[in-house]
Amino acid sequence: MTPKTRRRRTARPGTRKDGTRRWSRDVTRRSNALDLEPGVFMQRSPRAIATSLRRSAERSRRRKTDAFRSAMSMLTFYVNRAGRNLAPARRRTLERAKAELRRLYGR
Repeated sequence: MTPKTRRRRTARPGTRKDGTRRWSRDVTRRSNALDLEPGVFMQRSPRAIATSLRRSAERSRRRKTDAFRSAMSMLTFYVNRAGRNLAPARRRTLERAKAELRRLYGR
């Protein structure tokens, strides 16, 4: 490859100087649909996670859909975005929180 044909590598959009991406963390912290309680996804109990999400969804005045869908969407978003880095036990807890959320809303 000659110097004229070399392409310069550029950072991916949304990537910081240190190479980390923070978009999903920002969404979790500053969602336009829900104001989450601090540490909601770090709680150990699936029921505690589900009730916290329910409280946040029902208090929100900015959500665009019903409370159940907003809460479930935020939980699913977190699981999908943290996916590769979640320990199996943590993933099980969050999946159980989904089932608990469905139960809380009678679905």
